[in-house]
Amino acid sequence: MTAASSTFRNSDKNAPAVPFKRALMLVRIACSGGATRAEIMRDLGPIFTHKLSPGEWRQLVTDANAELLAQGLAVQSRGRMTVSSIGREAADTFLGRKGSTSGSWQDVRDGRLVAKALGLDDLGPKRIKELQRPDGLRALIIQKAFGLPLNGSQTVSKLRAQLAVVALERAFGNKIKTGLGAGSGFSAQAGRMLAGQLSIRPRDFGSDAKLVAALAAEAVDARQTDLESLRGAILRRLAQSALSERVDTDVPAPVLRQAANDAGLPGAAMPANRRPDPASFARHVQIAAQGCAEGWSGNRKALIMRVWNAIAAQHPEWGLSEIEFKCMLGEAHRAGHLALASADLKDKRNADELNASAVTYKNTVWHLVRVEDVDS
Repeated sequence: MTAASSTFRNSDKNAPAVPFKRALMLVRIACSGGATRAEIMRDLGPIFTHKLSPGEWRQLVTDANAELLAQGLAVQSRGRMTVSSIGREAADTFLGRKGSTSGSWQDVRDGRLVAKALGLDDLGPKRIKELQRPDGLRALIIQKAFGLPLNGSQTVSKLRAQLAVVALERAFGNKIKTGLGAGSGFSAQAGRMLAGQLSIRPRDFGSDAKLVAALAAEAVDARQTDLESLRGAILRRLAQSALSERVDTDVPAPVLRQAANDAGLPGAAMPANRRPDPASFARHVQIAAQGCAEGWSGNRKALIMRVWNAIAAQHPEWGLSEIEFKCMLGEAHRAGHLALASADLKDKRNADELNASAVTYKNTVWHLVRVEDVDS
């Protein structure tokens, strides 16, 4: 996500540059009915006071209001502040669209201001409404945080499939040059478990909805997954950017800052050079499989679970989980780097290992790796 710049300029070249803290207060004043000093403190307090003492917050509001009045961006009558024409333009410019501040404070806060905090200033009215629903906000957080297409009306199952692809790309150290096909091919459970590796605490979340809700909360550092918690966390990030600004009104253009979750998303994978690409992964799998293969020449196979145990012991530096390994096997098979096979389930001698080895892809369940002669 891209945080807003600390100082922005109005489209009118003669209009004053407005520091970020002041711009947030200008947006509140620009909403229908304007605002008194007490209303500004009440409405913006929840996103600022986690970093400021009550005295510091009062002083910040007092100073900002005085500057807005001095710059001609706001006017005051009987204790209530409203915006001037250039103040209205400045507030709309800050939020990225003309008419952004024409509604109530609640609508502006929950819509355009949240979009601003997510770096989605150019969202249309329909997508802005989606931000005001739990599933809509979660979807946009996920799409922005994990670099997914910003498509509307994404179901949690579609998001899970897309997240599984992201997780698989990370499992391969982001070394895949062509598109993956495994994201939608694995079973819902396998895809959910794979996508769950993106979490700070990788696990099976039990349902796609819980997966999406948890990853969205982690992406914005929210303590809970409900709408109010997500919104509050997003806006607190915006306020924190405002408090850390370096005021310099002579800067010719805004400098964009990257949000924390662009530097390292939740559950970030091992460094790329420590994870194999698909072809290298397949070679290592073949080497490991040779040590536990059964059968005769030309038809040797190894149980996937035994190969996994060998890989985990031989390559701890990869930091793979079992579900990552299994899904990487499926992708390597799909790409033609190795071949998997199904077992005869009538043979009950290795029933537990067969069940543990199962890799489901579309309508097929694999249990074995076909072993080829490779140089070690």
